[in-house]
Amino acid sequence: MEKVFFDEAAASLPDACFKAPVEAGFLLGSGCDLQVDNDDVIVRVEYADIPGLGAAGVQGHAGELVLFKKDSRVMAVWRGRRHYYEGVRMESVVLPIEILRRMGCRKVLLTNASGGINPALRPGDFVILKDHINLTGVNPLVGKHNPEWGERFPDMTQVYSKRLMEILHACSNKLSLRVMDGVYAFSSGPCYETPAEINAYKSQGADVVGMSTVPEAIFAHACEMEVAGISFVSNLAAGIGRAHLNHEEVISSGAKAKPVMNALLNAFLSRI
Repeated sequence: MEKVFFDEAAASLPDACFKAPVEAGFLLGSGCDLQVDNDDVIVRVEYADIPGLGAAGVQGHAGELVLFKKDSRVMAVWRGRRHYYEGVRMESVVLPIEILRRMGCRKVLLTNASGGINPALRPGDFVILKDHINLTGVNPLVGKHNPEWGERFPDMTQVYSKRLMEILHACSNKLSLRVMDGVYAFSSGPCYETPAEINAYKSQGADVVGMSTVPEAIFAHACEMEVAGISFVSNLAAGIGRAHLNHEEVISSGAKAKPVMNALLNAFLSRI
């Protein structure tokens, strides 16, 4: 990856984004949102106004960076993400994480919508990520090494913070959510997987499958950020359920889950 790519994006942001360290950052996927009171907002920036990022290209992603205060602490939420399947550079996919790093952020929560593979899951459940499988062969750290992004060969034994996982469990229990720990399989998309592929992923230990999150998690962990991930099960994966898979189902399921996800994120905010 090229450092100048991120330099240009950071230079486009208001100075207010870098005045005080960000306590925690959130990168939200399909069907996930965090409502912020206008009185708490420090700055709002449209993705379209950030060089290298550009407008969100997928329905269900608001495409807005919001910097805000919560109990006198500065937080940042990226409302939507760019996906590798959109044909953008990997730099665009992980740009929100690099901007958070430059803001002094040391904790990040990644959310996504996924297809359920584990037979114990049903649509509407939540999975707290304990590990992932990168099925794509694509890695955001490929290219010239930048020491600011950590070691050249970072250890990936524990990408997802056990401490943050425990906080997510406590918040989920308080809200009486159906939740389990699980492994997220990252597929490049944009097509959904075949039943044979899902069976293969299941045999490898995957509980859910989706088209995001892993590049950001790899990059954030390499940068020594504390990473947490939570996946909303919007549908059953191919061959697990009988329904025809389509993005409208993801959007519809996500819309129903937004109040619950908002409550979960706010509870998480209060505990970190």
